[in-house]
Amino acid sequence: MQPQHTVSIDDPHISSKDVIHAAGLTKIFRDFWHRPKVRAVNAIAFDVRAGEVFGLLGPNGSGKTTTLRMILGLLAPTRGTLAVFGRSPRDVESKARIGYLPEESCLYPYLTAREILNFYGRLFNLPRAARRICIDQLLKMTGLQHAQHRPVGEFSKGMARRVGLAQALINDPDLIVLDEPTAGLDPVGCRQFKDLILALAGRGKTVILSSHLLADVEHVCDRVAIMGDGVILVQGRVRDLLEQHDRCRLTFPALAPDRLEPVLQALRRETGADPAVDRPTRTLEQFFIETVGQVRPESTTPTGVAPAAGVAEFLKKDAKQTPNIEHRTSNIEQIRN
Repeated sequence: MQPQHTVSIDDPHISSKDVIHAAGLTKIFRDFWHRPKVRAVNAIAFDVRAGEVFGLLGPNGSGKTTTLRMILGLLAPTRGTLAVFGRSPRDVESKARIGYLPEESCLYPYLTAREILNFYGRLFNLPRAARRICIDQLLKMTGLQHAQHRPVGEFSKGMARRVGLAQALINDPDLIVLDEPTAGLDPVGCRQFKDLILALAGRGKTVILSSHLLADVEHVCDRVAIMGDGVILVQGRVRDLLEQHDRCRLTFPALAPDRLEPVLQALRRETGADPAVDRPTRTLEQFFIETVGQVRPESTTPTGVAPAAGVAEFLKKDAKQTPNIEHRTSNIEQIRN
């Protein structure tokens, strides 16, 4: 068996700004006789910088979850270099700074939402008074304060995901690892979740997000790595990967046909091609959220998820001045509009 290779905080290849550093990272699953069976991750390399939202994307079976489990120290790499906060992923001090939302919310069905959060708070040795304050704020943040005394076994999948998110934040982590976080959430919950990710990153948190739902991460990630068959196919800034440099779009107020035609003629003369004319459209998500918001009576007692109430106070930190802060502000506006 080949030994696991990790690095220390003194490794010269690790930048002080890197929360996660991986190079040549490989994971091979073996059969009963220790013969190579599946090469789930094959010599990948990437870095996640402090204060950024990093998307790990790809279809099912591409190696995303295996990579996350190695970052969390749940799986040992077969070979390669992997460091979290400059330490081994299995280092206890590193683990104490991580919050994790797994793909499936494995919650005790007979405990209430408050009891589950209290259980995880005790695992992190939070004092009773601080634990109570954090739980109150997280329940309010996730819109579950009215259902906090109901057994989680009675919750819908979307409500259970919100409890899972709350437990991932109970220790005020510096690194938040989210595996398919929007699974089971309705469009309103997805939009709130995106807002929350951006708000947490703006306050200095580092988020690594794994998903195969590209629309859920396009507006929240600073950089992405797209995986397929255990390798990274491409990685880079979202804007650089998606921008079409050979085309340009103009947006201006609607014009009457007699006023629009001279503009089109001028464009034809300059470009030598017929410009395409259309009208901006909202996404179906935006239309759905606006419609539901209009018809929902404010006085109705919620039976499911209540409106979310912003970021929990104990999670709020001064926003770090990073090169991505302008990008995030723009993304928040895109999501809300």
